[in-house]
Amino acid sequence: MLRKLRPLLFVLQFMVAGLAAAFLVSLAWPGAGSLLRDRIGGHGSRSESTTTPVGRGDAGRGPVSYADAVDRAAPAVVNIYADKIVTERPVRIFRDPLLQQFLGGVAGPAMRRREQSLGSGVIFTSDGYVLTNNHVISGASDIQVMLHDGRVAHARLIGSDPDTDLAVLKINASQLPTIAVDPDPPRVGDVVLAIGNPFGIGQTVTMGIVSALQRQLSLSPYEDFIQTDAAINSGNSGGALVNAQGQLVGINTAMLDRDVGAQGIGFAIPMRTAKRVLEQIVEHGHVARGWLGVEVGNVVVSADSGLPGAARGATVVEVYPGGPAAQAGLQPGDILLKLGKHPIIDPADLRSREAELAPGSKVEVSGLRTGEPFSTEVVLAQRPSLGRNGTSG
Repeated sequence: MLRKLRPLLFVLQFMVAGLAAAFLVSLAWPGAGSLLRDRIGGHGSRSESTTTPVGRGDAGRGPVSYADAVDRAAPAVVNIYADKIVTERPVRIFRDPLLQQFLGGVAGPAMRRREQSLGSGVIFTSDGYVLTNNHVISGASDIQVMLHDGRVAHARLIGSDPDTDLAVLKINASQLPTIAVDPDPPRVGDVVLAIGNPFGIGQTVTMGIVSALQRQLSLSPYEDFIQTDAAINSGNSGGALVNAQGQLVGINTAMLDRDVGAQGIGFAIPMRTAKRVLEQIVEHGHVARGWLGVEVGNVVVSADSGLPGAARGATVVEVYPGGPAAQAGLQPGDILLKLGKHPIIDPADLRSREAELAPGSKVEVSGLRTGEPFSTEVVLAQRPSLGRNGTSG
């Protein structure tokens, strides 16, 4: 019987010795096991584990090519050519230095010339509503739209909103492609593609990421810009900023002036703003915004303000005579903390919230006056258009 068990005991001895040796090797060289697995065919499983996407669904996965996203979005991006008639009076300069000193120049007869501005636009509906920047078509006497398939269509202006630098055009064409809109706001770090017509050379795609959100540039009263390092140049204005799935996240609108040495700093209007403006212009022909009738600034914390050090809100700097705030008794120096039930974060937040309310709405405004709490009801009016200034793309 013992003779029959000797082979089994021999095998068991070698197994114990092998396990002891493996244990000692793992203590001295912890990575030996994974290295051994790779050498005997474990490459596939290791590669798959290290490339597992991180983030929300497919948004965190980096494709090798963005051609599919461009194929989805590019057909709905158009080139816009706006003709403007500019009237100028040439000035005649005297050759004689003495006459130049005393008379300067003499204005000649008025002359009219044709000026063409270039831009881009995005088709939102199959029946021909196109969204673009207001500065692209402002003052234009004739607007032509070139579609992705080469067709050229005349466009008429449905309405514009200088406060957000957006405008809606209507073209008469059939079988128009439309663009899908991302239902979720973008995040910093998301890959984005800018599609437009820079310098009139034809439709061009550039790539970058979302560099920042909620940028304020003092170009217009309502600003919530997406900042991106995707190249945006003159002619890109009104074009599409899309995500890696080809869904629209913003309307390209501005760039920092190259004279200051800026590179890779462009801005787009987020779709939350653009879609609301589009819907109101299509329905009413203009954008109706609520207005308190005040100019506000940041809250400055002082000893008698009654506010903690990290206070939020907006300080009333000026009250427009006869406006809603004046009729409700608001005064310069009032610190506004709540509009309705919503806390006010800062002046930009207050402007955005009042704009979302319809003219004629009654809303409670509460805050502090000389350190004491107060509240009053304000009947909002229609906000007058305040326009835009600055450097555009």
